[in-house]
Order: sequence, then C-alpha cells, then structure tokens
Amino acid sequence: MPYVNIQIIKGATRSQKAQLVSEVTDSLVRILGKRSEHTHIVIQEIAEMDWGFSGLLTDDWKKKQAGSPTRKTNQRK
Repeated sequence: MPYVNIQIIKGATRSQKAQLVSEVTDSLVRILGKRSEHTHIVIQEIAEMDWGFSGLLTDDWKKKQAGSPTRKTNQRK
C-alpha cells in the first residue's frame, strides 16, 4: 500500500492537484507495479511563511531575490 505525501507551497489549483494525484499514481503503477486502488496520496499545502529555504523563510527569500540586481537583470532578458 503506497502512501505518498506531497508538500507544496499554497496556491495550486484543484486541477493541478488532481493531475499530481493521477500522474504520481500512474508512475507507481508503471514503475513499481503497485495497484492504483491501494495507493494513497496526500497533498499538504504550506504557507510560504511556514517554509524555509536557503536560511530564510520562503516569502523573505523571494523578496530578497526580487530585489537582487542580478535577478532584475535576468528578468529583462
């Protein structure tokens, strides 16, 4: 009985979540030979302020990247 826990930043649509569940299930069936009716998938959405990345909370990291001169230059290309 596979149990898959997917943790993502909040904001995915219902359609995107359905696609994740479908494709992860299909992969377990195809690669590991698991039965889809025994596969459980949980999607946990986490607020950016509750997720850390590169030593910062994700929302702070994104703000820092948005203000970075290198980042602004790359965005114009």
